[in-house]
Amino acid sequence: MVVTFLLIFLYFAVAVTVALTVLLYVFQCDLLYAAGFPAGSRSTVAKPSQYGLPDKEVVLMTKDGVKIRSYVMIQRGEEVAIQSPTILWFHSHTGNMGHRLPIAQVFYKKFGYNVMMLSYRGYGLSEGKPNEKGINVDAQTALEYITHHPILRHTKLIAFGQSLGGAVALNLVSKNEDKFAALIIENTFLSMTLLIPHALPALRHLVYLCHQTWRSYKAIQNIHRIPMLFLSSLKDELVPPAHMAKLYDTSHTSGVKIWKEFENGTHNDTCMQPGYFEAIAEFGRDNVWDLSDDEKN
Repeated sequence: MVVTFLLIFLYFAVAVTVALTVLLYVFQCDLLYAAGFPAGSRSTVAKPSQYGLPDKEVVLMTKDGVKIRSYVMIQRGEEVAIQSPTILWFHSHTGNMGHRLPIAQVFYKKFGYNVMMLSYRGYGLSEGKPNEKGINVDAQTALEYITHHPILRHTKLIAFGQSLGGAVALNLVSKNEDKFAALIIENTFLSMTLLIPHALPALRHLVYLCHQTWRSYKAIQNIHRIPMLFLSSLKDELVPPAHMAKLYDTSHTSGVKIWKEFENGTHNDTCMQPGYFEAIAEFGRDNVWDLSDDEKN
């Protein structure tokens, strides 16, 4: 009787473990890519015009047939636009591009950048479902749009990625470094498998199931020459600051490497910390803009 009970319990435990394993493997994209947070993110996307920005939405068709939405904000006047750097912006794992428009407003109006931002597949009003391969295709599609644009293709291009977006930017630049003048990453992780034990402790023993790897620590080693700015919040509750520090140490670019940390910053409020925009402005001024010494000062 006891042996039978133990066997039944063992079979049940194995069945539950297998079921959970399958569910985690199949549905991990739903867990990792929080496109529906905050509520309404999949149905409502703010317009650039709400922030006094050019209201230009471009629908991009990826090579695998997915339509993704993007905003393209070009400085007024062709001559001005061509002389202005362009930011290609990749957002974090939540929300959509509309949530980042207040920051884009600073880049466009105060810094004088052209700005292109997109909602990945499965985010905002874009079609499809998010996954690592697909999001990287989305990023490549945005780059190809820029390189064929009559104005933007003549500008100096900066990749800017926040959190997950930093992993997207690193992957894209590592494969297309000749297209970029600089790279900025903010609160980015070494890889998803190294992040999960911290971000999702309950799943730390199931890391081997993770097929969304995002190996940023490898991608950064394939970036050899462009300047890089690292923005790190020291109270980041999602991505350990040690991940950013390790990425900085791992980078061996011949271009300048700049580290900027924010003592009281958390994962989602880095842009609100003192010195955030000043650090980005100085980095661009010193490493991207074609300015004389008097203009820089």
